[in-house]
Amino acid sequence: MERTSITVVSLLVCLTFVLVKAEDPYLRFEWNVTYGTIAPLGVPLQGILINGQLPGPRINCTSNNNIVVNVFNHLDEPLLLTWNGVQQRKNSWQDGTPGTMCPIMPGTNFTYRFQVKDQIGSFFYFPTTDLHRAAGGFGAINVHSRALIPVPFDNPADDYSVFVGDWYNKGYKSLKKILDGGRTIGRPDGIHINGKSEPLYKMEAGKTYRYRFCNVGMRTSVNVRIQGHPMKLVEIEGSHTVQNVYESLDLHVGQCLSVLVTADQEPKDYYMIVSSRFLKQAELSSVSIIRYASGKGPASSDLPAPPPENTQGIAWSMNQFRSFRWNLTASAARPNPQGSYHYGQINITRTFKIVNSRSEVDGKLRYALNGISHTDSETPFKLAEYFGATDKVFKYDLMGDEPSMSSSDKVTVASNIKNATFRNFVEIIFENHEKTIQTYHLDGYSFFAVGVEPGKWTPEKRKNYNLVDAINRHSIQVYPNSWAAVMTTLDNAGLWSLRSEMWERFYLGQQLYFSVLSPARSLRDEYNLPDNHPLCGIVKSMPMPSPYKA
Repeated sequence: MERTSITVVSLLVCLTFVLVKAEDPYLRFEWNVTYGTIAPLGVPLQGILINGQLPGPRINCTSNNNIVVNVFNHLDEPLLLTWNGVQQRKNSWQDGTPGTMCPIMPGTNFTYRFQVKDQIGSFFYFPTTDLHRAAGGFGAINVHSRALIPVPFDNPADDYSVFVGDWYNKGYKSLKKILDGGRTIGRPDGIHINGKSEPLYKMEAGKTYRYRFCNVGMRTSVNVRIQGHPMKLVEIEGSHTVQNVYESLDLHVGQCLSVLVTADQEPKDYYMIVSSRFLKQAELSSVSIIRYASGKGPASSDLPAPPPENTQGIAWSMNQFRSFRWNLTASAARPNPQGSYHYGQINITRTFKIVNSRSEVDGKLRYALNGISHTDSETPFKLAEYFGATDKVFKYDLMGDEPSMSSSDKVTVASNIKNATFRNFVEIIFENHEKTIQTYHLDGYSFFAVGVEPGKWTPEKRKNYNLVDAINRHSIQVYPNSWAAVMTTLDNAGLWSLRSEMWERFYLGQQLYFSVLSPARSLRDEYNLPDNHPLCGIVKSMPMPSPYKA
């Protein structure tokens, strides 16, 4: 009897040890968010720094790591950070958008806790409150594959995060006043690279380097090229790609991609060039230096030419988009190959057709989706749902699944929350009738970018979809007078932002939230409200609801 008890105890100890060992590692960060003087284009202005840095600290992690970030807000205004591209499985509570969270108030802190579950790739964080995106506060989230899962390229000699985008010298508070006054912020003043006027990257001859480019700008697509060095595309927003080689790459607002660059030229300096795309006026551009170790000589003034503009440029960019292909044989976050998921064989349950528009409401500029120009509420919509108080905060489904005949003319300013069914496989069509390019991002998911074409979408266009190896990603550009189609399974319960990544448009209403509720109200599908989650609005004085159960 005594021997049996010892055996049982030993088994329990071993089992406990296995369970403890099985928990994924934790990475912990402490961030102080402050104002500081920055000068991305050489003009000093007030920006937002994290731990005194711009870009902010890099989150360098591995698939399935648990991330804990304690954020101290030293600004004089509320703050939220979102983790662009991190899917926050079952956990929209940590998404950092005004519809899901109460802001971190001045002089307080909040600890974000989330897992990069079953993801790899290049992502970034940035502030979503007010017009803080125009002030900096951005940084890298690099998610690596686990050690036992093969990566379809050798480890690079170094791994560089390169943030590019347009910049305004007015300062974000002045830009906010312009938008609040009903006017556009207009053309940017220039292009920055990593928030600096001329950053430096180093390479050693014969070695290969990974460059992760992200467009963190406000409204401008850019083109990236490196003097004398082709770029091998290896990853887009968490998907390994077919490894095509490019002389230059278009990168639209909110998007990230990774390339490999081999230092196989004469050892000296070379220019990395980032130039604007599809602006009405003259091109804006910026350069950084790539310096070979022990290299001799300055970079040549003979810069590689930019791609074409206007109608030719749209066709060029669209064709480049079509050349991006999913690497079907590569493994990503899981051991099985990416191509083992046959998305093209799944029946579409529901189609959303979304048309953007620009108009004036009461003499002020507004942007809308299917005639609804979104506005936030003092009570985050996710909290209103959790506390059963939606009828006091917003109405569902003011926006139809497709635009009405009058939605292009009549715009309603209201909270835009769209009911969607848990685990449905949906198709989202973005149709752009305007003369400017658009970029959209969906939180909580990645989607298959199956088609981009000029003109208007009709059901017959489905025959042109790429149903085999479209890139699985979280953002999509829509060219002027064109459409784009994406497909995804709504298998992540929560409240998720679908938004324009062009921040003037986001700020003035070109966004919505998908409410994806699990009817089971089970912890298997969605986590409970975290204990440290601040309450605001009408729910602050309400009793706590019954939590979800397993």
